Amino acid sequence: MLANRKILLCVSGGIAVYKAVALVSKLSQAGAVVKVIMTESARQFVQPLSFQVMSRNDVYFDTFDEKDSSVIAHIDLADWADLIIVAPATANVIGKLANGIGDDMVTTTLLAATAPIWVAPAMNVHMYDHPAVKRNIQQLHEDGIQFIEPSEGFLACGYVGKGRLEEPEKITALVTDYFSRPQLLAGKKVVVTAGPTRERIDPVRFLTNFSSGKMGYAMAQAAAQMGAETILISGPVSLPVPRGVKRIGVESAEEMLQAVKAEYADADVVIKSAAVADYRPVHAETQKMKKKEGGAVIELERTVDILQTLGREKQQQLLIGFAAETNDVAHYAKDKLERKNADYIIANDVSEAQAGFDSDTNRVTLFGAGGFEQAFGMMPKDELARRLLAAIMEREMRHDR
Repeated sequence: MLANRKILLCVSGGIAVYKAVALVSKLSQAGAVVKVIMTESARQFVQPLSFQVMSRNDVYFDTFDEKDSSVIAHIDLADWADLIIVAPATANVIGKLANGIGDDMVTTTLLAATAPIWVAPAMNVHMYDHPAVKRNIQQLHEDGIQFIEPSEGFLACGYVGKGRLEEPEKITALVTDYFSRPQLLAGKKVVVTAGPTRERIDPVRFLTNFSSGKMGYAMAQAAAQMGAETILISGPVSLPVPRGVKRIGVESAEEMLQAVKAEYADADVVIKSAAVADYRPVHAETQKMKKKEGGAVIELERTVDILQTLGREKQQQLLIGFAAETNDVAHYAKDKLERKNADYIIANDVSEAQAGFDSDTNRVTLFGAGGFEQAFGMMPKDELARRLLAAIMEREMRHDR
């Protein structure tokens, strides 16, 4: 499954280094070409010879030890890799990478890398929960680096909790899945809307909703991973922009409408996952409204229905909408599909536990023309996004609709 894929493994110091040896073995058995860089601390736990035997390649640990005088080693390794994995990743190496520090072979190579970087943390549960470590992890998220979350269990320090390096078999499975994803959207332009909108009442207040943007960002990430030129038009959320995705930030429903229309003419696929406000104040005050005795009345007007507008103007575009409902999900989704001239509607019950706004998981049903209907069970939103896009694009290629 990984034949000739070039994987660079960066190993930092911790008791979990022994798992990194097993990871090299698993990746090599799957057909990957693996090269290893070790920090000085990592070499206190395992000798480079172990990695050399498992990878059948030289092991690197000294920035100034140029094994091939025709190239600069850390630049050459950074350019060589299809994927870079830091495992185990200590709090120290995470902090250095988050702050742009390059003081050894591992960190200088990571700073020179253009390939995707995956970080697999391994540390004491309290270290993992430290505010500084959390800040560094958040920074790396924002920089587009993907994390392989540590598992929970008995730690070498004697504690039980989150901090164990994920098992080599699981990491190998993630790598295999990454390289085996079909490029179903190669050469396509995909526009995704995500998050809430804000409709101003006055300079300090606004109307909005509970959308976190997580599902829309997952759809954008999946589209980019499937080879699409991906444009993400996002309301105000605090999520990192997925690697390879261009983000256009907007605030109001009107701003989102204009941003989508500007990208619509040459789009191949449009995914409307944003929770756009249905109403806005007729008049937005220029000064902060002061409290008064008694009640207050704010007159509202309808915003433009973006999905309906796109459905009316649709030409070659494949138009995918979302329906967040609390009851009669199938009925409202099918009505929306027809009324708004969409090609697909992805519907879910947002009142269900772990499937509503701000959750990391979701359960949905995909509705399409001709009575098409496919249910997807509860799963993480990034996995669900990949499965949804794969199902839609494979159906489109079969011309089933």
